[in-house]
Amino acid sequence: MKILVIGSKGFIGRHIYKYFLEKFPDTVYGADVVVDYTATNYFLIDASTADFQSIFRKNKFDFCINCSGAANVSDSIANPSRDYHLNSHNVFKLLESIRQFNSDCKMITLSSAAVYGNPESLPIKETFKSHPISPYGWHKLQSEMLCREYHEQFDINTICLRIFSVYGPGLKKQLFWDLNQKSKKGDKVSLWGTGEESRDFIYIQDFVEVVNLIIEKAEFKGQIVNVANGEEVFIKDAVRLFYDNFDKKVSYEFDGNNRPGDPNNWLADISILKSLGYKRKDTFAAGLHEYYKWIQRIEKE
Repeated sequence: MKILVIGSKGFIGRHIYKYFLEKFPDTVYGADVVVDYTATNYFLIDASTADFQSIFRKNKFDFCINCSGAANVSDSIANPSRDYHLNSHNVFKLLESIRQFNSDCKMITLSSAAVYGNPESLPIKETFKSHPISPYGWHKLQSEMLCREYHEQFDINTICLRIFSVYGPGLKKQLFWDLNQKSKKGDKVSLWGTGEESRDFIYIQDFVEVVNLIIEKAEFKGQIVNVANGEEVFIKDAVRLFYDNFDKKVSYEFDGNNRPGDPNNWLADISILKSLGYKRKDTFAAGLHEYYKWIQRIEKE
């Protein structure tokens, strides 16, 4: 099985690349904008042009896993053009390269629950209408539409994974990384929101297993699959569980202000994912503990 991981130097892409490299050491390839002087099966992508044609013109893949793009709501509001280029336009260029040179390649694109915005009810099903509240959400929705277009118009095998909130070792941004960084700066940590906001978290190793299930069992017919655990976790509880790992007591408070583009409450319906055989390996608290141990290790290096 020959697999190409686009964005193999990013948080999710790095874990996916490592997982499949261990299974298929000679037939897994990475691609990213970061120079790698040691990897053999690796393509350097020009960040300004993202020329995927040169990759597919000379190589044939069974699967392309697209982990590239931006994942920052605030930055998408400040710089929507950049976010569009990374999350929408590059998906079009990737699909077009597959259409021209490797039409049998099955493409997995990582989308986001941001396409839902603030849903009218919970849990959120894939059939719910999309109401993005940020450029990031709109651009992820456009990438999904492109995948469906290329399946229906050109018979390209595609599937989009709507990721809710992935966390784990290697992630140097978002809630838990910020909690650790803020804990070093003073006696009391100030946090956005009220604490009553909620997310549906999935640990990175569970997410990698999801991708493996998709490859082994899913049909690639332009469809959408929610990727989460079907567990609503309130942010106030997530913060408490994370700080429970610390040797010291950390005081914190919520400022009551919501950030533009951030949804309020998420809980995914994962019936489709479960039908493929997905089972989480550990609890949310256990995943947080592993993440905390990773942070401790890298801070000692």
